Amino acid sequence: MDTSLSQMFSMAFALFLLMDSIGNVPIFVSILKDIDPARQRKIIFRELLIALLIIVTFNFLGDALLSFLNVKIATILISGGIILFLIALKMIFPAKPNPDLQLPQDKEPFIVPLAIPLVAGPAVLAAVMLYSGQHKDGLVTLGAIAIAWAASTLILLSSSFWKKLLGWRGLVACERLMGLILTLIAVQMFLQGLDIFLKQGS
Repeated sequence: MDTSLSQMFSMAFALFLLMDSIGNVPIFVSILKDIDPARQRKIIFRELLIALLIIVTFNFLGDALLSFLNVKIATILISGGIILFLIALKMIFPAKPNPDLQLPQDKEPFIVPLAIPLVAGPAVLAAVMLYSGQHKDGLVTLGAIAIAWAASTLILLSSSFWKKLLGWRGLVACERLMGLILTLIAVQMFLQGLDIFLKQGS
Protein backbone atom coordinates (compact mmCIF):
# COMPACT_ATOMS: atom_id res chain seq x y z
CA MET A 1 0.00 0.00 0.00
CA ASP A 2 2.80 2.40 0.91
CA THR A 3 4.56 1.58 -2.37
CA SER A 4 1.39 2.29 -4.34
CA LEU A 5 0.90 5.63 -2.59
CA SER A 6 4.52 6.55 -3.24
CA GLN A 7 4.16 5.68 -6.93
CA MET A 8 0.89 7.63 -7.14
CA PHE A 9 2.36 10.82 -5.69
CA SER A 10 5.50 10.44 -7.80
CA MET A 11 3.42 10.15 -10.98
CA ALA A 12 1.14 12.97 -9.84
CA PHE A 13 4.11 15.28 -9.36
CA ALA A 14 5.49 14.44 -12.81
CA LEU A 15 2.08 15.00 -14.45
CA PHE A 16 1.67 18.27 -12.56
CA LEU A 17 5.00 19.46 -13.95
CA LEU A 18 3.99 18.40 -17.46
CA MET A 19 0.68 20.26 -17.22
CA ASP A 20 2.88 23.31 -16.53
CA SER A 21 0.14 25.24 -14.75
CA ILE A 22 2.56 27.95 -13.53
CA GLY A 23 3.97 28.39 -17.03
CA ASN A 24 0.44 28.54 -18.47
CA VAL A 25 -0.71 31.33 -16.13
CA PRO A 26 0.52 34.17 -18.41
CA ILE A 27 -1.16 32.57 -21.45
CA PHE A 28 -4.47 32.07 -19.61
CA VAL A 29 -4.37 35.67 -18.37
CA SER A 30 -3.60 36.97 -21.86
CA ILE A 31 -6.31 34.95 -23.62
CA LEU A 32 -9.02 35.76 -21.05
CA LYS A 33 -8.06 39.38 -20.34
CA ASP A 34 -11.13 40.86 -22.12
CA ILE A 35 -13.62 38.55 -20.39
CA ASP A 36 -15.41 39.33 -17.11
CA PRO A 37 -13.47 37.85 -14.11
CA ALA A 38 -16.46 35.81 -12.90
CA ARG A 39 -16.92 34.39 -16.38
CA GLN A 40 -13.18 33.72 -16.61
CA ARG A 41 -13.31 31.28 -13.70
CA LYS A 42 -16.25 29.41 -15.27
CA ILE A 43 -14.39 29.13 -18.58
CA ILE A 44 -11.20 27.92 -16.91
CA PHE A 45 -13.05 25.27 -14.90
CA ARG A 46 -14.99 24.09 -17.96
CA GLU A 47 -11.81 23.80 -20.04
CA LEU A 48 -10.03 21.94 -17.26
CA LEU A 49 -12.91 19.46 -17.00
CA ILE A 50 -12.65 18.84 -20.75
CA ALA A 51 -8.89 18.36 -20.39
CA LEU A 52 -9.45 15.88 -17.53
CA LEU A 53 -11.89 13.85 -19.66
CA ILE A 54 -9.38 13.68 -22.51
CA ILE A 55 -6.52 12.66 -20.18
CA VAL A 56 -8.59 9.90 -18.53
CA THR A 57 -9.64 8.62 -21.97
CA PHE A 58 -6.00 8.31 -23.02
CA ASN A 59 -5.24 6.57 -19.72
CA PHE A 60 -7.69 3.77 -20.53
CA LEU A 61 -6.69 3.54 -24.19
CA GLY A 62 -2.97 3.60 -23.44
CA ASP A 63 -2.63 0.14 -21.86
CA ALA A 64 -4.62 -1.54 -24.66
CA LEU A 65 -2.58 0.23 -27.34
CA LEU A 66 0.77 -0.67 -25.75
CA SER A 67 -0.34 -4.29 -25.31
CA PHE A 68 -1.46 -4.44 -28.94
CA LEU A 69 1.95 -3.11 -30.04
CA ASN A 70 3.69 -5.56 -27.65
CA VAL A 71 5.76 -2.77 -26.09
CA LYS A 72 7.92 -3.90 -23.15
CA ILE A 73 8.33 -2.12 -19.80
CA ALA A 74 11.97 -1.20 -20.56
CA THR A 75 10.88 0.47 -23.80
CA ILE A 76 8.18 2.41 -21.95
CA LEU A 77 10.62 3.70 -19.34
CA ILE A 78 13.39 4.62 -21.79
CA SER A 79 11.08 6.36 -24.26
CA GLY A 80 9.22 8.05 -21.41
CA GLY A 81 12.48 9.35 -19.99
CA ILE A 82 13.46 10.79 -23.37
CA ILE A 83 10.06 12.46 -23.84
CA LEU A 84 10.10 13.99 -20.36
CA PHE A 85 13.68 15.17 -20.85
CA LEU A 86 12.81 16.99 -24.08
CA ILE A 87 9.80 18.64 -22.43
CA ALA A 88 11.95 19.65 -19.46
CA LEU A 89 14.44 21.32 -21.80
CA LYS A 90 11.61 23.37 -23.32
CA MET A 91 10.54 24.45 -19.83
CA ILE A 92 14.09 25.50 -18.92
CA PHE A 93 14.72 27.19 -22.29
CA PRO A 94 11.22 28.34 -23.35
CA ALA A 95 10.49 29.30 -26.93
CA LYS A 96 8.95 32.60 -27.89
CA PRO A 97 5.17 32.90 -27.26
CA ASN A 98 3.04 31.47 -30.03
CA PRO A 99 0.93 34.22 -31.66
CA ASP A 100 -1.57 31.56 -32.78
CA LEU A 101 -2.70 31.26 -29.12
CA GLN A 102 -4.18 34.75 -29.25
CA LEU A 103 -7.91 34.88 -29.82
CA PRO A 104 -9.93 37.44 -31.79
CA GLN A 105 -11.62 40.03 -29.62
CA ASP A 106 -14.94 39.09 -28.02
CA LYS A 107 -14.34 35.40 -28.74
CA GLU A 108 -14.58 32.86 -25.91
CA PRO A 109 -12.12 29.94 -26.03
CA PHE A 110 -13.56 26.44 -26.29
CA ILE A 111 -11.33 23.34 -26.03
CA VAL A 112 -8.53 24.96 -28.07
CA PRO A 113 -6.15 26.29 -26.86
CA LEU A 114 -6.88 26.13 -23.09
CA ALA A 115 -7.92 22.48 -22.73
CA ILE A 116 -5.79 21.30 -25.67
CA PRO A 117 -2.84 21.74 -25.91
CA LEU A 118 -2.14 23.90 -22.83
CA VAL A 119 -3.38 21.43 -20.19
CA ALA A 120 -3.94 18.12 -22.01
CA GLY A 121 -0.94 18.54 -24.27
CA PRO A 122 0.98 15.85 -26.17
CA ALA A 123 3.49 15.44 -23.32
CA VAL A 124 0.77 14.81 -20.72
CA LEU A 125 -1.13 12.38 -22.96
CA ALA A 126 2.04 10.49 -23.84
CA ALA A 127 3.07 10.28 -20.18
CA VAL A 128 -0.38 9.00 -19.16
CA MET A 129 -0.22 6.28 -21.81
CA LEU A 130 3.25 5.29 -20.63
CA TYR A 131 2.19 5.21 -16.98
CA SER A 132 -0.89 3.14 -17.77
CA GLY A 133 1.36 0.52 -19.41
CA GLN A 134 3.91 0.67 -16.60
CA HIS A 135 1.40 0.32 -13.72
CA LYS A 136 -1.27 -2.33 -14.09
CA ASP A 137 -3.18 -0.99 -11.08
CA GLY A 138 -5.49 1.52 -12.78
CA LEU A 139 -6.39 3.21 -9.50
CA VAL A 140 -2.80 4.36 -9.00
CA THR A 141 -2.68 6.13 -12.37
CA LEU A 142 -6.20 7.58 -11.97
CA GLY A 143 -5.29 8.85 -8.51
CA ALA A 144 -2.15 10.50 -9.90
CA ILE A 145 -4.16 12.16 -12.68
CA ALA A 146 -6.73 13.43 -10.16
CA ILE A 147 -4.08 14.90 -7.84
CA ALA A 148 -2.15 16.60 -10.66
CA TRP A 149 -5.37 17.94 -12.20
CA ALA A 150 -6.67 19.28 -8.88
CA ALA A 151 -3.39 21.11 -8.16
CA SER A 152 -3.33 22.58 -11.68
CA THR A 153 -6.97 23.63 -11.37
CA LEU A 154 -6.32 25.52 -8.12
CA ILE A 155 -3.41 27.40 -9.69
CA LEU A 156 -5.13 28.24 -12.97
CA LEU A 157 -8.38 29.34 -11.32
CA SER A 158 -6.32 31.88 -9.38
CA SER A 159 -4.13 32.82 -12.36
CA SER A 160 -4.75 36.56 -11.94
CA PHE A 161 -3.61 36.34 -8.31
CA TRP A 162 -0.40 34.49 -9.23
CA LYS A 163 0.37 37.00 -11.96
CA LYS A 164 0.09 39.89 -9.47
CA LEU A 165 2.01 38.05 -6.75
CA LEU A 166 4.93 36.69 -8.78
CA GLY A 167 5.00 38.94 -11.82
CA TRP A 168 6.14 37.76 -15.24
CA ARG A 169 9.73 37.20 -14.09
CA GLY A 170 8.63 35.17 -11.08
CA LEU A 171 6.41 32.95 -13.24
CA VAL A 172 9.27 32.27 -15.66
CA ALA A 173 11.60 31.46 -12.76
CA CYS A 174 9.07 28.98 -11.31
CA GLU A 175 8.59 27.30 -14.68
CA ARG A 176 12.34 26.85 -15.12
CA LEU A 177 12.67 25.43 -11.63
CA MET A 178 9.96 22.87 -12.40
CA GLY A 179 11.75 22.08 -15.65
CA LEU A 180 14.91 21.31 -13.68
CA ILE A 181 13.02 18.96 -11.35
CA LEU A 182 11.38 17.27 -14.34
CA THR A 183 14.86 16.72 -15.83
CA LEU A 184 15.83 14.71 -12.75
CA ILE A 185 12.66 12.60 -13.03
CA ALA A 186 13.31 12.02 -16.75
CA VAL A 187 16.91 10.89 -16.24
CA GLN A 188 15.86 8.56 -13.40
CA MET A 189 13.16 7.00 -15.58
CA PHE A 190 15.62 6.52 -18.45
CA LEU A 191 18.23 4.88 -16.20
CA GLN A 192 15.61 2.60 -14.67
CA GLY A 193 14.50 1.45 -18.12
CA LEU A 194 18.10 0.97 -19.24
CA ASP A 195 18.82 -1.13 -16.13
CA ILE A 196 15.84 -3.40 -16.86
CA PHE A 197 16.89 -3.73 -20.50
CA LEU A 198 20.46 -4.71 -19.61
CA LYS A 199 19.28 -7.26 -17.04
CA GLN A 200 16.93 -8.81 -19.60
CA GLY A 201 19.74 -8.93 -22.14
CA SER A 202 22.07 -10.71 -19.76
